[in-house]
Amino acid sequence: MATAHPNSLTTARLPRWSPWALLAGSWVVVGVISGLLSAASGAELNIALVVLLGTVVFDVLLYVLARLVEGSRQAVNRLVTSLVATAFIIALLPLISLLWTVVVNGLPRFDPTFFSNSMRNIVGEGGGALHAITGTLLITGMATLISVPVGLLTAIYLVEYGRGPLARAITFFVDVMTGIPSIVAGLFAFAFFALVLQDPGIRFGFGGSVALSLLMIPVVVRSSEEMLRIVPNELREASYALGVPKWLTIVRVVIPTSIAGIATGVTLAIARVIGETAPLLIIAGFTASMNYNLFADRMMTLPVFVYTQYANPGTNVDAYLERAWAGALTLILIVMALNLIARLIARIFAPKLGR
Repeated sequence: MATAHPNSLTTARLPRWSPWALLAGSWVVVGVISGLLSAASGAELNIALVVLLGTVVFDVLLYVLARLVEGSRQAVNRLVTSLVATAFIIALLPLISLLWTVVVNGLPRFDPTFFSNSMRNIVGEGGGALHAITGTLLITGMATLISVPVGLLTAIYLVEYGRGPLARAITFFVDVMTGIPSIVAGLFAFAFFALVLQDPGIRFGFGGSVALSLLMIPVVVRSSEEMLRIVPNELREASYALGVPKWLTIVRVVIPTSIAGIATGVTLAIARVIGETAPLLIIAGFTASMNYNLFADRMMTLPVFVYTQYANPGTNVDAYLERAWAGALTLILIVMALNLIARLIARIFAPKLGR
């Protein structure tokens, strides 16, 4: 008599919540064990290592449990799925470690004083980064005002008008500008204004805006170009059929249709340059005082503030390092806010399609 084999479609299955519960339990158990070992040895708990080891334990336990309950075939399927998730978690480990380190070290000085005071006449404890936050917003805002019109008009030309050698040359140079090191942009801005204004020691905020705009323009051009290209040609042809000129079609049809993607690309371009240090250190300089004038005197920015606090600590080293970590945490929060704004803009201005 033939041996009956269980039907894989009717065998027992693990509850849907079991992998998540098993993953959380593995992290908790490994975290407790690692915490006890760290406390016994006096070492600091490594969160990234806990997540990695806990995920590996989860892979093993899930395979064993699935093999006992569901059979070998489903166990292999779950093992491969968990390995894919493990690869994703490993890719996130550097980000998790970075965020954990910045939050832990930055919270002690993340207080109202940090956001309401500058470093004027501050030698040891106290002080804040108000002058750096203000400088970052002013310089990045001016860079955005320079980059968005230039980048958007360039993208419109490449998509709607550009043909022949000139369009190919523009595309080539945009690709080259995408890979330019940031310090080269700072050196260019410094050399340009030093020659034009005949001041070899020039340092001012507008020069930093020009340097950042060199890094922003290729990002804006590329993102805007891709968004303009995905606008259906049928919309353009329908507008032309009604006798609307090309420039008005671009203004009233093409740009409104792609405005969500363009706004998202611009916001991400801002997030990409707001943390640049090298060009601003060269052309904008650094100062301990407030400066609201982009066209006169040195201007501090958050990346340069973090660098100077870390690289040039005074007698009270801990106070300088706490300000540096708090500045880094502030910068990360600003970039996170910009990414959230980009998603919000994309959702609000996305074309409303009918059924």
